[in-house]
Amino acid sequence: MTVIDISPSVMQFLLAFIVVAPLLGAVAALLPAPPGLKGKGPDQAVLRHGVTVTGAVLIAAIVLAVGFDHDHPATMQATTDISWIPALDVRIHLGIDGISLPLLLLTALLTFLCALHSYFKPPAGPSPKAFTALVLVLESGTLATFAVLDLLLFFLAFEMVLIPMYFLIARWGGDQRRAAAWKFILYTLLGSVVMLLGLLLIGLRSGTFDMVALATDNGRGLTTSVQVIAVLAIGVGLAVKTPMWPLHSWLPDAHTAAPTVGSVLLAGVLLKMGTYGFVRILLPIAPDGMRTFAPYLAAFAVVGIVYGSLACLALARRGAKGDLKRLIAYSSVGHMGFVLLGIATMTPTGVNGALFANIAHGLITGLLFFLVGAVKDRYGTADLDTLAGATGAALYGRAPRLGALLAFAAVASLGLPGLAGFWGEMLTLFGAYSPAEGLSRPAFRTFMAIGAFGTLLTAAYMLIVVRRVCMGEHTSYSQLSPAAPADAPEPSGTDPSGAGPSATTAPRPATPQPAATTPQLADIQTYEAATWTPLAALTVLAGLWPAVLLGLTDPAVQKLLAGGKS
Repeated sequence: MTVIDISPSVMQFLLAFIVVAPLLGAVAALLPAPPGLKGKGPDQAVLRHGVTVTGAVLIAAIVLAVGFDHDHPATMQATTDISWIPALDVRIHLGIDGISLPLLLLTALLTFLCALHSYFKPPAGPSPKAFTALVLVLESGTLATFAVLDLLLFFLAFEMVLIPMYFLIARWGGDQRRAAAWKFILYTLLGSVVMLLGLLLIGLRSGTFDMVALATDNGRGLTTSVQVIAVLAIGVGLAVKTPMWPLHSWLPDAHTAAPTVGSVLLAGVLLKMGTYGFVRILLPIAPDGMRTFAPYLAAFAVVGIVYGSLACLALARRGAKGDLKRLIAYSSVGHMGFVLLGIATMTPTGVNGALFANIAHGLITGLLFFLVGAVKDRYGTADLDTLAGATGAALYGRAPRLGALLAFAAVASLGLPGLAGFWGEMLTLFGAYSPAEGLSRPAFRTFMAIGAFGTLLTAAYMLIVVRRVCMGEHTSYSQLSPAAPADAPEPSGTDPSGAGPSATTAPRPATPQPAATTPQLADIQTYEAATWTPLAALTVLAGLWPAVLLGLTDPAVQKLLAGGKS
């Protein structure tokens, strides 16, 4: 079933346009703006250009989704297959199925919202020309990662996003931005070198780099030892990008230093590239190698879930001087742990849960980073002790709509039923309860129990954040000033003549007076509402109607795990 019948040639054009248009837009952003389009100035013109290009890509992605055949989501659609390097049989092979389409839409949506946010609140730093061009190159590389079906093209697209993100952090970031950017690039480049060796091993041993052909072969053309080596090499590169504990240490520094737009794209889009590689490449192409490493992957995943939650609890406690952006970054380590646990089960239930959790994390954590950026702009800091302070009602009293939306995003992140975060975690735990044949049930049920305990820790730190940042610290009488103003009248229980207590008036207890009036903050602005509302609405929609997403992913996952057979 298609909502609108679109010809295959138009679908091919739409997918190619989605991948290439941001790259062309990045080149155009560096050129001088035509005089009639400059508006109030060249800076505004180039930021408007970013909104236009990302908006056109988002519209094309929506049209592509509308024309997608939802009756056959396991079939590659909108395919383009052109020979590129005949000597190596490397082809420009593009296509989408029910696994890649949601990630394509998520990337197009988040990049457009980031461009819109940057237009109304330009980034503090060097020329907006370079900023806009880097964001567009980043979008092109990410979209290509989810659309290409050739191993070498996948690697090129995977690497294409590293340099733009490095400069976004190093040039437009906050404190310690250069160190954080170097840590990011070194970790990811080292992981990528190892990953390239694994991809080359698969391609050369099997005789093709075509991901569809390799998935259909389902590892039959590769010996078990080759699969084990390939999974180890490719898995390291993907695990760094995911990030998996203990290869995660670049992430909190990168998020803390990155500008708001950089944090949203890093959490909402770039982390998904690693988990997508596990599902698209390792599960179908090297199933025996994945089965060997699945228990270790699951063990690292649940350690990451608990470790990320404990790190968040440590940052959230009073007096820890924890940074709210850093806390959300550590929460991503835990959430991506659930994604890896679902993949490690090698079952349709677990992998569907992983893909659902991927999308949910992109929506919710993207919204959280937008909100934390707004809070930091208003307070001038993201320090939790400063944000909580002795401010009475804190955000609820100073910017109530902003506080309410932050609380909504926090409870969505902890997996409240009825919101998007719930389904991915639940399906992942169900998959761990009954893993694929050949995997140890007692071990995976232990992992399931640890993961379930991690959901309780997640609820604990998220509720602490809501209580402290939205409600504020409890204000005791010792924090209030009982002193009366200098021009206040004498207490009613004292005779003005100084003769002692008046016989006609009874003494009354002094009422403590607040030390100062809490200043109000700017609440949600119109452009912020336009940026954040789609993410909040989709979080509710995915929570109440999960079949929309699962109906796309499940047939494709079933086919992938069955070796290309529907």
